[in-house]
This record gives sequence, C-alpha cells and structure tokens, in this order.
Amino acid sequence: MMFERRTQRREGQQAEPDHDPSVFPLATPLIAGPGAIASVILLVGQGGPGWGGTVAVLALMLAMMAVTYAFLLASPPLERMLGRTGVIVITRLLGMLLAALSVQFVIDGVRGTGLIG
Repeated sequence: MMFERRTQRREGQQAEPDHDPSVFPLATPLIAGPGAIASVILLVGQGGPGWGGTVAVLALMLAMMAVTYAFLLASPPLERMLGRTGVIVITRLLGMLLAALSVQFVIDGVRGTGLIG
C-alpha cells in the first residue's frame, strides 16, 4: 500500500522480478471474520431467555449488512470522484495507519507477556 507496487501493477508496468505476487484477501475476514461471528454469538447469548434478544441481534446484523453493501456500492463513484491522486493519497495514509496499528498490537502483545513494562 505504501510503496507504489500496487499502482504499478494496476497500470501494467513491470514489477520487480523478486516481487511476491501472492494475494491477501483482507476484506472478507474483516467483514465476516471470527471477530464478527464471535460478537454475534456473545450478543445472542446475552440476550436472555426468549427470542427477543436473538431477533434484535439478527435485525442489527441485517442492518449492518445493508450498510456494508451500500458502502461497497458507493466505492466506485467515490473512487472516480477522488481521482488517481486522491486514491493514492488515501491508500498511503491508510497503509501508514495500518502499519502503526500493527506495531501497537505487537507492543501490546509483548507487554502482555510481561517481557517489557
């Protein structure tokens, strides 16, 4: 995201020979991954006796699916509106944010083991 390789591939330019062409499918696991499934299970479990809590959780899940679908439908017009430069800027900005979050997760994990204070 941050080093222009994706943009080079999209434009048909030749990538470096040692470049790894593997694909990382992040969208599906983030939308309907283990965290989302565990959240639904926990919320249904906290709903109490009867079907009221379960129906409420399922209704909210369907509403979130509709919102997600609307965002996915809105992405091509938004990409056209931003233009090539805007998309590159946002991609790099989000890549930097993702890198910062990953470093923070590693630091939190190491701190949780007690190796650093």
